[in-house]
Amino acid sequence: MGYRESAPPTDLRELVETSWASDGAAEGVRVLPDGCMDLIRMDGRVVVAGPDTHALITSRGAEPLVGLRFRPGALPRLLGVPAAALVGQRVSLDELHPLRADADLTDVARRLASCRERRETAPWSLDTLRHVTVALAMGTPVARVAQDTGWSDRTLQRQCQSVYGYGPAVLRRILRFRRAVTQLRTGRPPADVAADVGYADQPHLHREVRVFAGTTVGTLVAHSGTVQVNAANRSTDVPSGSVTVAYR
Repeated sequence: MGYRESAPPTDLRELVETSWASDGAAEGVRVLPDGCMDLIRMDGRVVVAGPDTHALITSRGAEPLVGLRFRPGALPRLLGVPAAALVGQRVSLDELHPLRADADLTDVARRLASCRERRETAPWSLDTLRHVTVALAMGTPVARVAQDTGWSDRTLQRQCQSVYGYGPAVLRRILRFRRAVTQLRTGRPPADVAADVGYADQPHLHREVRVFAGTTVGTLVAHSGTVQVNAANRSTDVPSGSVTVAYR
């Protein structure tokens, strides 16, 4: 009962980080930004959850939800829709793609991945996408990422908007925040977490948690106990955990 994660099907792991399900008693939840986009089956339809820039406060109803969390930048290329057009939005899949969405969610993802008529959101291979994501997640300066990929800073900025929904500097902050949240949930002291993930100091960590989670470090950690962090998620390219925590 509650929120839980599991490894995605083997054939989708290049694109999908985790499968997840949410059920149990209705309660308020705080969905944290993580650089990802999800496909969610809810109310008899498939919804695309766009990339977030701040916490979404919502309610979990009595109806069970199931979802697939795609790796940063992966879902827009399947939809043929720039991620920047979906920031902070929840949109029915049938508004974005003619694909029938009445099948199992993993089958929907497979059909999207095999569609030959989609438009790529950026001329990146999956290898390049992984390289940019991991480099920014580990705190590599934006100018260095652009140099390594052979692009100008302006080109990287434009393409990141299309691929991720925001520029490389914002994405780097969100992915760093995500790494910090994962470590905080293990019980590590905030000062150690701040130093490990690259914040200037502990107050810097606290400020970023306020910006992206809309709450304090103490509150975030106190209400993350209901979340199960699946071991499969710890082996992904970008250290992660659940993006949903109980809200109080």
